[in-house]
Amino acid sequence: IMSTMSSQMIVSSSALIEDIARLVFKKGLSEKVLAWLGRLAVLAIALIAVSIAFDSEATVLDLVGFAWAGFGAAFGPLILLSLFWRKLTNYGAIVGMISGAVVAYCWGQFLSGGIFDLYEIVPGFLVNLILAVVISLATYRADTADDKEIQEEFTHTGEIIIQGPPAKS
Repeated sequence: IMSTMSSQMIVSSSALIEDIARLVFKKGLSEKVLAWLGRLAVLAIALIAVSIAFDSEATVLDLVGFAWAGFGAAFGPLILLSLFWRKLTNYGAIVGMISGAVVAYCWGQFLSGGIFDLYEIVPGFLVNLILAVVISLATYRADTADDKEIQEEFTHTGEIIIQGPPAKS
């Protein structure tokens, strides 16, 4: 358990720092700063895990279902949009990912029961999908070099899927 937990915390910390910190701080960060940010991320993840573990009514199955709801709400729409919709932007993806995870968490923690008795992945998935599309449409610009390169890659990948890979000569 300890080995799995430590590796998961390191992977989560690395993903946060590599994907978010490098995006926010475009200029190069020193290795020392990255190491400290990684340690802070591990601490934040550990605190979140401890707060979830204090729920004495939760079973392991409930916690696993809650975790999968968070993952599905945060990443499900983005995977589908990135595969099938060429106008998804990084801003739409980030806003969608964060909003989906937050909605799934809040729904599961504060809004369960009564008319809100719905598995938290559903509202999180829908909020993520809607916000990712709206923000992407608001921030999409086809005239930039990066977007042109992405469009060409998207088109090329679609052609490969439809026609199959090119024959080797």
